[in-house]
Amino acid sequence: MKPYRADVIGSMLRPDYLLRARAAYASGKLGEADFKRIEDRAVDECIAIQESSGVDILADGEMRRNVFSSQLAEAAEGFGAVENNMVDWFTLDGEIETSPVTVGVTERIRMLRNLSAEEFVYLRARFDGPAKMTLPSPTMYAYYWVPGVSEAAYASVEEYMAHVTEILADEVAELVRLGCEYIQFDAPEFGMLLDDHQKEWFRAKGFRPEYMVHDGIDMLNGIIDVHPETVFGLHICRGNDANRYMAAGGYGEFARQLFTRTRAQRLLLEYDDERSGDFAPLAEVPDDKLVVLGLITTKYPRQESQEEVQGRVTEAARYIAMERLALSTQCGFASVAKGNNLGFELQERKLSLVARTARALWDD
Repeated sequence: MKPYRADVIGSMLRPDYLLRARAAYASGKLGEADFKRIEDRAVDECIAIQESSGVDILADGEMRRNVFSSQLAEAAEGFGAVENNMVDWFTLDGEIETSPVTVGVTERIRMLRNLSAEEFVYLRARFDGPAKMTLPSPTMYAYYWVPGVSEAAYASVEEYMAHVTEILADEVAELVRLGCEYIQFDAPEFGMLLDDHQKEWFRAKGFRPEYMVHDGIDMLNGIIDVHPETVFGLHICRGNDANRYMAAGGYGEFARQLFTRTRAQRLLLEYDDERSGDFAPLAEVPDDKLVVLGLITTKYPRQESQEEVQGRVTEAARYIAMERLALSTQCGFASVAKGNNLGFELQERKLSLVARTARALWDD
């Protein structure tokens, strides 16, 4: 397994022209072909930014997505506008902001196209180096289950989760067939389950928080086990939208379950501030896994120094061997298309810091 010491999480800031084009396309003022050309341009620029930064692996920046998890609703029938599906976010000052989850499962899901094959094929055609694709984890789709509505489509949350897992398994198989060698599952819900406030949100939707990590890992393992030659990453953050977060709490509560039971070879972990706890849970990571430390924040508009980041990596190495560590930002820059309030210049500086620090720490 290649270590990819300077990793990327996935999403990057969308240029203004892409945001305007998406709005025009949604309103019917821009045609399909013209919109695709604008998406292509944005992906090309995203590739160029990553190449110039020197990171070891590239993503397409999720330029074709409105939200990091939106491909399923966009690629299938069965989702519709819903009311009273709300979720709490926290501002950087810790104040609660309640926001709607406007889409929910209203009918049984019927696929119309692949989720991410288009993204990977275009990225592969434009870049011949190591590339990754990101997919939501199965339990991430708990967000779209709406009690009192979704039961018309599925008899239980378990039946719904089983179907979502089947859809994701098919997508992974197609990405592997197309030549994708590194697939990352994004699982912010695992981070939310570290927070007592958010546990109650899942419980109110009909899920059992005390079992979700265990069951979620089993769903992922069922997909991963079919592809032993593919590198899989598991990204666990605490939410990322307009400089807000969804949860706080260290990894300790679920460290053994998360780190030892998953068959993902790379654990991409958020560690940019005190909300993530300390590095002690890394002692639970088995020897066959590599940890990508998300030390460089995409939440705050500040620039870390190389010395600061190197010092924190050294601190983490007290619990896990240095050769089993790598580096990335804490999350993507735009899990939602409008993005975090950082700006393109700072985004580029942060990616360059990831690459520069990784070379200083691990290059022979």
